[in-house]
Amino acid sequence: MPITIAVLFLAFASLPIVAVAQPNLDAGEKIYDICAGCHGFLAEGNELVGAPRLSGLEPWYLSRQMRNFSAGIRGSAPGDVHGQRMAAMAGAVNGDRALEDLIAYIGTLPDARPAPTVVGDTATGRTQYGACAACHGLGGEGNEALSAPGLLALDDWYVADQLRLFAESLRGTHAQDVYGQQMRAVAGAFRDEQPRSDLAAYINTLGR
Repeated sequence: MPITIAVLFLAFASLPIVAVAQPNLDAGEKIYDICAGCHGFLAEGNELVGAPRLSGLEPWYLSRQMRNFSAGIRGSAPGDVHGQRMAAMAGAVNGDRALEDLIAYIGTLPDARPAPTVVGDTATGRTQYGACAACHGLGGEGNEALSAPGLLALDDWYVADQLRLFAESLRGTHAQDVYGQQMRAVAGAFRDEQPRSDLAAYINTLGR
């Protein structure tokens, strides 16, 4: 047995060490120039053009969204104006390495919590949030294992607008958008503006 272990150790020790390429932040910053016009130079977002904050969002979530936009899984529905624009921009990020560099650069930007902008009944929103907590967590912290992003870094106006898009079947209709389909089922309870505002206002209270 000791001889077998020694042989295995020598065999593995002789294998070449493959270096994992580190993200190139300078390259990521240059790629981000195409994003800054809408999302802001610090990735702070811009409601006027429907561009959400990107700073503070999980890298895996940003990667999934970019890949979905680029593949037409998101942003292809007629009427999803901002999504169609984003799909075109996502296609300008050329390859996995470029995407990794871009996301790594975004991760270096300030991730201050967005200021509340939506007014709603937080007591009602708390009750409604029960439908969200199973995936997104009781504190809105998210759950990567369930592919549910954290909600605390998202703009409240963006949360409300995404619920509208899902409720109106402008998001989550593509056959490959599994998580979008799940969201569309939940968003059916938020077809009216007031429930969306109440929920967004409650999420603003989490973690503060």
